[in-house]
Amino acid sequence: METLYFLGIDISKKKIDAALTIDGINMYELQAGNDPTAIKTFFSGLKKRFGFPLSQLIVCLEHTGIYCQPLLNYLVNHKVNLCLEPALQIKKSQGMTRGKNDQIDARRIAAYAYKNRQELKFWKPQRTVIQRLKALLVTRERLVNAKVQLEVPLTESQEFIEDSIRRVMVKNCQKTLKALAEDITKIEKTIDLLIKEDEQLNEQMQWATSVPGIGRITAANVIVATGEFQRIREVKKFACYSGIAPFEHSSGSSIRGKTRVSKMANMTIKKLLHLAAMSAIRCSDELKAFYQRKLAEGKNKMSIINAVRNKLISRVFACIKNRRVYQKNYQHALV
Repeated sequence: METLYFLGIDISKKKIDAALTIDGINMYELQAGNDPTAIKTFFSGLKKRFGFPLSQLIVCLEHTGIYCQPLLNYLVNHKVNLCLEPALQIKKSQGMTRGKNDQIDARRIAAYAYKNRQELKFWKPQRTVIQRLKALLVTRERLVNAKVQLEVPLTESQEFIEDSIRRVMVKNCQKTLKALAEDITKIEKTIDLLIKEDEQLNEQMQWATSVPGIGRITAANVIVATGEFQRIREVKKFACYSGIAPFEHSSGSSIRGKTRVSKMANMTIKKLLHLAAMSAIRCSDELKAFYQRKLAEGKNKMSIINAVRNKLISRVFACIKNRRVYQKNYQHALV
């Protein structure tokens, strides 16, 4: 087996701090600027100094959004083995630690990569169309949040602020709210056009939105989050990722907590699934009857809604797996 070098990298806006190890104990500390030219020079110097090909290198780093993009571009173009791990996962794997700076973080990431070398999963970039779709969805979410931040206070002030003052507030926000609404409409049209132009995306969108309650924005976010249902293939894993999978909380005979969902989740997906569940309860006779029946049985309102959320994603995954639209009274071909 080839000797493997593990490079842990901590990324900030202006620089990258790195730690190189072979055995997880001895570390060589390195640093470079966070721009394409500096990164290229850094890896050229790394090869000359330690005398190994990039095929023997495993790079591990935390996902830091746009700051890690120059490094990701270089590593992907040079086909370097790359692990992009959640920061919380690396942090919890270290046990009890004290102190923190960029170089210490790099050493901890390198140690994490060496320790988990048998279980590491190498990262691959999503298709360009998915990257564009994700960027559009993120921008849309920001616009929607900005619109809500303006609208809600105006609505809530109706009963508490003098009408003449409120009219001034509304007047000062009207143009901004109108512009935000127009921008949201434009970006939604761009999203629809992008999806229609890609055969695979368009098919998955049709199958997902055939499930009552699942709208186009919810479906698009699910497609991106699951990596077109390739990165996450199982309903249970996606339920956990979305924060709607219930977990038991008990220990021995003294701790008997309620079964509840985890707060470690993609909150955007969780919010969209909640809205989808509320819509499904209103528009689907079957789910409306299910909700009312469970409510009559004395079940907690939120636990029923959560059950509906799980039903919706189960149906979406079934439609994608079977490559068909949702059928209420579907029968398997073998039957």
